[in-house]
Amino acid sequence: MSSPQNPPATAVPGEDEPTLLVKIFGKDRPGLTAGLCDILAAYDVHIVDIEQVVTRGRMVLCVLVTAPAGPDGPEGGLRATVHSWAESMRMQAEIISGRGDNRPRGVGRSHVTVLGHPLTAKSTAAIAARITGTGGNIDRIFRLAKYPVTAVEFEVSGAATDTLRTALATEAARVGVDVAVVASGLQRRAQRLVVMDVDSTLIQDEVIELFAAHAGCEAEVAEVTARAMRGELDFEESLHARVALLAGVDEGVVDKVRAEVRLTPGARTLIRTLKRLGYQVGVVSGGFTQVTDDLKERLGLDFASANTLEVRDGKLTGRVTGEVVDRAGKARLLRRFAAEAGVPLAQTVAIGDGANDLDMLNAAGLGVAFNAKPVVRQAAHTAVNVPFLDAALYLLGITREEVEAADTLDG
Repeated sequence: MSSPQNPPATAVPGEDEPTLLVKIFGKDRPGLTAGLCDILAAYDVHIVDIEQVVTRGRMVLCVLVTAPAGPDGPEGGLRATVHSWAESMRMQAEIISGRGDNRPRGVGRSHVTVLGHPLTAKSTAAIAARITGTGGNIDRIFRLAKYPVTAVEFEVSGAATDTLRTALATEAARVGVDVAVVASGLQRRAQRLVVMDVDSTLIQDEVIELFAAHAGCEAEVAEVTARAMRGELDFEESLHARVALLAGVDEGVVDKVRAEVRLTPGARTLIRTLKRLGYQVGVVSGGFTQVTDDLKERLGLDFASANTLEVRDGKLTGRVTGEVVDRAGKARLLRRFAAEAGVPLAQTVAIGDGANDLDMLNAAGLGVAFNAKPVVRQAAHTAVNVPFLDAALYLLGITREEVEAADTLDG
């Protein structure tokens, strides 16, 4: 039992108390961590911090411990014993004296996710330099995924999240990578709601064009779409003009269009993984409920809302019924879904590609532009420019290994 004059070492030393950083590196194998801790245990030290990383079979293990105390200088014995053990294990050892714990992390903490296809050393250097330029410090880096894209996450402190996001968005566009910046904190692990656009986001197609192909009016629909793109028509005007061209088409075409819809690569994986994690998932679309209702059932979505094609006597009338889901309507539906799900708006994620998604992307806690037009990429919180929708998982800190492990458990 220790006396009041010689109290035991504490697990969290004061700033002036001596500590040792013990680093072991070399070829990884089972038992190294246990072996080193056994050595340290003989000197009655407390572990202050410990971290290990393995890259291509090479391990670096760092253990920060309180310095051993005693009149006979046991620190020298600890150093000799650690070096001798490391040599016996064909490892290298480095022991550095210091004082106190790790230095406090700076105010302002963020997770910076970088996606590359491929991720080059040049682009990584540019992103790291821009982080430093904002006053941020990179505290930790680890890989989230190696395929179908390379995704890495930087834990950054010392810079405001909004400042980082603005600076890195510009740099990411310049060097050709995707970057997402989110604030650290419990909210990142909280239940979320993810709401997606449908056409050219959840699916590869434009549903109105699939209907037009069956109606024999593809060219006319394309012309109306082009007018809308030129700003000659707003979304609601263009919707009514295009739907009018479908008047008289047999209702049976709906089943044909549903069969032709092609999911975006990674869509099933994204939704399946989110649902396993307890997230709620919905879609909003300027398309039609005749397709989104089918997608909701097939994919197990929690929410779905779109325009509805009017049908009378087995024929499309060329009109839509109910309130039109336009740019403002998508943001309104995001808020409604969030209220129904019991999820704060700050905990929502919106994914879309078009200008009519902008209000929704800006209203969400995290707005993701997916293979979007430049104006949408610039306005969204972050952009994903690879053709895999499940890449959005990495922006939430979910690793590829976690996705695959869950798939294995499901058989």
